[in-house]
Amino acid sequence: MKMNHLKEVPKWTLVLARVFFAFILLFFCLLVFTPWQQTSQGEGKIMALDPNDREQKINTAVAGKIDKWFVTDGAIVKKGDPIVEIVDIDPQYVERINLERDATKRKYQADKLAAQIALLNYQRQKNLFEQGLVAKKDVEKAQIDYQKMISSEAQSMSSLTKSDVKVSRQEMQLVRAPKDGTILRVLHGAGSVLVKEGDTIAAFVPQTIKLVSEIYIDGNDLPLVYPGRNVRLQFEGWPAIQFSGWPSVAVGTFAGKVLMVDPSVSTSGKFRVLITQQANEKWPDNRFLRQGTRVHAWILLDTVKLGYELWRQFNGFPKSMN
Repeated sequence: MKMNHLKEVPKWTLVLARVFFAFILLFFCLLVFTPWQQTSQGEGKIMALDPNDREQKINTAVAGKIDKWFVTDGAIVKKGDPIVEIVDIDPQYVERINLERDATKRKYQADKLAAQIALLNYQRQKNLFEQGLVAKKDVEKAQIDYQKMISSEAQSMSSLTKSDVKVSRQEMQLVRAPKDGTILRVLHGAGSVLVKEGDTIAAFVPQTIKLVSEIYIDGNDLPLVYPGRNVRLQFEGWPAIQFSGWPSVAVGTFAGKVLMVDPSVSTSGKFRVLITQQANEKWPDNRFLRQGTRVHAWILLDTVKLGYELWRQFNGFPKSMN
């Protein structure tokens, strides 16, 4: 039995295969020489650059009972607005310390007048002694009396100062907002809640003016990251598409610049990097971009060939520095 002859492959199929192979080869050659920008990636959160603008705790200045709250969670307050009123457990305490201060003040005034009179008597005795009209012991006695009056005046002044401090602290029973901001949380109710001096009663977030991104990067990339490096940022809640090697085609990301790199490692084993917005770039408003918002960052490093980048990653080599 004769074998069937194999059919010849059409020439157009061979031509198409060669063209396709040449196209794939050319494509890979182009990729090898395509510029690729290396990046150092990190994640973190938004925070205030000024520590005075970060979340704060509102503490009590005196011990007592919470009588009335003037705010609730999420309330927006201005500097000096009342937040909470604290009253003493003893309703007559404020009146008594005011009476005590008045009595101390009168004693101080009396001691001050007595010291002035003692000084005049000492000067008079001294003049009479110079004229030979009194004995030296009278001058010495007048001097001793004057020193006693000065000591008594100083003690009265110290007692008056303590009374003023006590009254001033009681006048701070009305806790006010330290600056413009938002009441984050109210930690206690009112009526029967007793607090001690220094207890935390609320969490407060000031109105932030300057925001920065706080991210953490791996120590292998640390030599390549320094102040002034450009950064692309993706904020939580803001959809974005970022091509790591081609930042120019990124969509929905925001530009930033490395502000500082911590000289010491953090507890997580990574290094903290602070990123601020570039002068020609505007981040979302504070109403939308708030402290604590998570952020993903791509710190733009040097540009290399894509072929080298693939070879570097395949061999596990660190990123390069020009």
